[in-house]
Amino acid sequence: MSLNSLASIENWPVPTAAAGVVRADGTVLGTHGPLAHRFPLASVTKPLAAYAALVAYEEGAIELDEPAGPPGATVRHLLAHTSGLAFDEHRVMAPPGERRLYSNAGFEQLGDHIAKATDIPFAHYARQAVLEPLGMTATSLTGSPAKDGVSTVADLLLFAAEVQAPRLLDPRTVAAAMTVQFPGTKGVLPGYGHQNPNDWGLGFEIRDGKSPHWTGGSSSPRTFGHFGQAGTFLWIDPGANLACAALTDRPFGPWAIEAWPVFTDAVLDETRGMR
Repeated sequence: MSLNSLASIENWPVPTAAAGVVRADGTVLGTHGPLAHRFPLASVTKPLAAYAALVAYEEGAIELDEPAGPPGATVRHLLAHTSGLAFDEHRVMAPPGERRLYSNAGFEQLGDHIAKATDIPFAHYARQAVLEPLGMTATSLTGSPAKDGVSTVADLLLFAAEVQAPRLLDPRTVAAAMTVQFPGTKGVLPGYGHQNPNDWGLGFEIRDGKSPHWTGGSSSPRTFGHFGQAGTFLWIDPGANLACAALTDRPFGPWAIEAWPVFTDAVLDETRGMR
């Protein structure tokens, strides 16, 4: 199945790229590129790790508001990047809840917390809780739960369908994940500068009124997802009832800032009559 908008990835200045669009009912509307090619996800790892954390929450292994990470922080703070931890260092920069400090270290401490609570290494827990039930056989979360995931577009479309119509989680839990946590919190969106507010859910970035942004000008404010420094992204737009994943093997940079919003707007325009 093809969409002209997806074929535009051929014009991206990247060695390899793949993309796909999936509807809320799980119907794949279109794909382009090598769907089974395994790409490093970089920070697109975080939504997968967050989903595993939410399974741990529903299983009763952890609570969202129990202590985790630096003093005074909770699981919720770690998921919402408000723990006060630095970007890539296990160093406290601010009191919990005060600023939206995007933190790989926070997700690493989250993974450690879940591993201790379940007595299962986090990568194994994520595989059992999320990857295997969804049939994501080409995906692994070995290493840092913030940035070391590897996956394919085919697998990410399975995940995106799950998030839109949850089977592994109560829909109310997923609704919380796409709801702003600690509203009004300011912070820097990596690659796009200071945002006030810098809205975030539980492991998912929320578009709201952010500008500039990596999604499209026609993306609904409810759009949520993540992009990665490996030149990767996954967005889910509840207003359009669809999701899109795109993976490349060129690091994020000016090329992506220019190409991705145009691409997203084209996808939303072309699929308008298919929803």
